[in-house]
Amino acid sequence: MMALAAFAVPAHGQKPSLGMLDQLSPGGWELRERGSDGAVRQLCLDNGRKLIQLRHPGLSCNRTIVEDTANEVTVQYTCRGQGYGRTHIRRETNGLVQIDSQGIVNGLPFAFAAEGRQVGNCRG
Repeated sequence: MMALAAFAVPAHGQKPSLGMLDQLSPGGWELRERGSDGAVRQLCLDNGRKLIQLRHPGLSCNRTIVEDTANEVTVQYTCRGQGYGRTHIRRETNGLVQIDSQGIVNGLPFAFAAEGRQVGNCRG
């Protein structure tokens, strides 16, 4: 018997999964949290997919795509032994996004809403 391998590839003309994130402008970004303190964070973004796991940066996590449209994505992810999260990103332009994320990190809950804005080149 011959074994068949199945590969998930976009059909001709179909955009790749989370393609909207790949269209975001690379460079220096400023993330401004909404809320009482309005914390501002600087981020060098070479790939918009980094915005999915802002509270679990650099970890290899299993992801499930909940929503994937031209201007919005929602991704649920689990980082074995490190926590989990659910992030919704809405693109206004390729240099301006709205982010809502919640989950558990280091055994503690987190929830935040932020505006991400491309502000120039990466510094440093």
